[in-house]
Amino acid sequence: MKALLLGLLFIASLAQAHIDNLENFITKPILADLSDLRTLGIPTMAQDEYTGVGYAVVTPEMQLKIQELSHATGKCGGFEDLSLDQFFVSTSFDQLLGNLATLKQKNELYDRGPFRSVIAEKSSIIEGAFAEISLENMKSTVQWLSSYPNRFNKAPQPNGHVEEMKKRLEALLANSKVPFQVSLIDHGSTKQKSIRVRLLGSTNPNEIIVMGGHLDSINISLGGQRLAPGADDNASGSANLFEALRIISQKDQSLRTIDFFWYAGEESGLLGSAEIAKQYKAQKADVIAVLQLDMTLFPGSGNLVIGNMTDFTSSWLRDYLRSVNDLYIHAQIIEDKCGYGCSDHASWHRQGYATLMPFESRMKQYNPNIHSARDVVNKDSNFDHSVAYTKIALVFGMDLANSSVRQPY
Repeated sequence: MKALLLGLLFIASLAQAHIDNLENFITKPILADLSDLRTLGIPTMAQDEYTGVGYAVVTPEMQLKIQELSHATGKCGGFEDLSLDQFFVSTSFDQLLGNLATLKQKNELYDRGPFRSVIAEKSSIIEGAFAEISLENMKSTVQWLSSYPNRFNKAPQPNGHVEEMKKRLEALLANSKVPFQVSLIDHGSTKQKSIRVRLLGSTNPNEIIVMGGHLDSINISLGGQRLAPGADDNASGSANLFEALRIISQKDQSLRTIDFFWYAGEESGLLGSAEIAKQYKAQKADVIAVLQLDMTLFPGSGNLVIGNMTDFTSSWLRDYLRSVNDLYIHAQIIEDKCGYGCSDHASWHRQGYATLMPFESRMKQYNPNIHSARDVVNKDSNFDHSVAYTKIALVFGMDLANSSVRQPY
């Protein structure tokens, strides 16, 4: 890994001139999957073969090409926008990706190691919680969110659905058995806001389990200005989290704190999650694990076939998912890759946190209607399939949040 610091400083100064007008940028610095940048012929200012990530400064046309390629390969954002990240004035590219390299090394140690002991234990309480999952609730949430013409972070009114979601969350939690906080989070990179619901832990409140999904949508035609109902991408993951929160909030308070997020601006470069994860890191927050739910409604590889993303996620959490599946879900789990920046878990992973990204199918068999006006609830929408992801969220909130398990090594 070699950092071209002088070049970065020069290009960064150009990008910095446009930070005050990010939504009409001339150039912007990004991190993206190195293979994607090479496929598109986009010059990299620095690259790391070990992690497979490249640093580039892109024009709007280059960004659109990345988004189109991401769509063609089943990814969402496809890159991380660094416009508000001042790494280039104080550190090297090596340091920027240091956490990714460290986590990859921990994965390699874990995968080679003699102990694979991150397993869940079967619980009748959790099985009872599964029985409370309502397909009608999930379908109602997806239909409501996808009724908005679009939820694009650059739309003239980007927060209508965000503010309404906050009201619905407050109503949902009105009779919560667990102490909670509902917050809107402002961002410097977009006018759209993220939402956080915190369920405070009882014994170890400083240990945090994060569960999230993006609340925005996009139609990649004409820069995202057309209809973008986003039923699968990502009203589905948003609904899984909403339903899991409904159930968990009526159970006993967990030992660890649980933070639920509905992120802003994922489709424009992981905007909301990147700022949030960076803030958590700056505050030295003890985030144990991060679950990302992004697209859960289209069983493109078959009913109850889960794509388990192996890149920029954590080996021990992938083992944990297999254990959870063996105990409760009985799906077929297939390992796959989605490249850097395919969804918001990348933001957390770059800050050094353990992540998990279960996906609706193999990447090559994802919903072909995403990022278009056709991403609506239809005959191919399978809520029985989507229930599996609500179950995963419930186990994160009821098992992992009540354990002492954390990143090995």
